[in-house]
Amino acid sequence: MNIFDELTNNFSRLPGIGKKSAVRMVNWLLTQDEFYVQKFARNIAELKSKIKPCSVCGVWTETDPCPICSNPLREKSQICVVEQSQDVSTIEAYGEYRGLYHVLGGVIKPLEGVGPAQLSIQPLLNRIKVGGIDEASGEKIAVTEVIIATNPTVEGDSTALYLNKVISELNLPVPVKVTRLATGIPVGGDLEYIDKRTLSLSFRGRAEL
Repeated sequence: MNIFDELTNNFSRLPGIGKKSAVRMVNWLLTQDEFYVQKFARNIAELKSKIKPCSVCGVWTETDPCPICSNPLREKSQICVVEQSQDVSTIEAYGEYRGLYHVLGGVIKPLEGVGPAQLSIQPLLNRIKVGGIDEASGEKIAVTEVIIATNPTVEGDSTALYLNKVISELNLPVPVKVTRLATGIPVGGDLEYIDKRTLSLSFRGRAEL
């Protein structure tokens, strides 16, 4: 197998990349200048050595703790729980949320052997119990809200219910509110094309006008 075929196979292993797309990517790289290709290869080679999970929240980062956890302007009384690190980037892109994050590393999937012990749940509970520190005053800040932002799937819902249960069992002096991201009909959506599960969630999450 030559280098072209090997690189094509490597690209085709990436999520959402098929064989034809992989071939186009390799052919495109061959048309680029040598400096760009060398830099591209160097970045890939350094990826695993330079990018590590944040020791606090678990998001991929070059600095530990990550820029979000170390930002004194973030709201330390809120923790948004997500499945994967890329979910943090998605939420941050909207610029609305100013709290902290916690990456579970997946969701509970008993049939695949993924239980609470395989996820970053205990570190989350420890963070809730310890709370944060106000850098300006040095005072302790209690976690008052945990926002569960797992995907609206069966596994995501089951994980959310489990988190709500174990958090409620902490019996902290300051009550922790557990919330779930709203799900339902998207803005501009047409009821005719909404699936049954989305419609069901919309009715359950309806709000007063």
